[in-house]
Amino acid sequence: MEKKTKEKLIMRIKLILSSIMAIGLFVTSTVYAGDLPTYSELQKVLKEVLKENNGGFSLNMWATIVDRDGVVKAVVFSGGDRGDQWPGSRVISAQKANTANAFSLPGLSLSTANLFSAVQPGGSLYGLQHSNPVDTNVAYGGSSNKIGTVKDPMVGNKIGGINVFGGGLALYNADGKLLGAIGVSGDSSCADHNIAWKVRHMLKLNYIPSGVTPKKDDNIVNDIVNGFSSSGWGHPVCSRKAADIAKSFCKTHPVQLKK
Repeated sequence: MEKKTKEKLIMRIKLILSSIMAIGLFVTSTVYAGDLPTYSELQKVLKEVLKENNGGFSLNMWATIVDRDGVVKAVVFSGGDRGDQWPGSRVISAQKANTANAFSLPGLSLSTANLFSAVQPGGSLYGLQHSNPVDTNVAYGGSSNKIGTVKDPMVGNKIGGINVFGGGLALYNADGKLLGAIGVSGDSSCADHNIAWKVRHMLKLNYIPSGVTPKKDDNIVNDIVNGFSSSGWGHPVCSRKAADIAKSFCKTHPVQLKK
């Protein structure tokens, strides 16, 4: 076989192998991303949950989902326009998603609500809220017209940020795999938690392995008395109604056991 013919054959083989590898990587990433809800699915469920009483002011909301690597996968709002909900809550919802993902594990889920008391002066995680800062270029870059759409400038980027009040929850599928997290913002922090909990339940991504609450889940813990949380994981009560709704989740929206 001539030298030039051999070189051409080798080049073709390399191209074929490269194509096979590229296809393999694409399939792998697509399967991983496909485990999380789409933009349309998230927005639809968020709007459904907001038809219910969640113990807050019944405001429009932002919701963000990140994958296990902290990459933003979807940013949605419930109103008719991006200005129908607090503009500042867009980034807060992303912070909450990042926090719940960053501090949950395959065997232990921590909600952002669980972190409130722990990060106060003297708490076991004091200073955590100052770590992992938001990437401001990701948070505030891009065209305003794309905010809250499928092409939101945060999508595909790592947002970072730590938030330590209610509204962020880790997402686990039926196999118990930790996929990422959801963050919800736009109302009181307690209502945010309740809305996130219901959205996760409707998405069927609530197969929680364990948690720090008495029921071993990642629900909000309202045990702060005179500024002290008996469990160390407590969150302030925003309203009696919101607290009652969260307390009833073990019956109305229970976490699931992995298959």
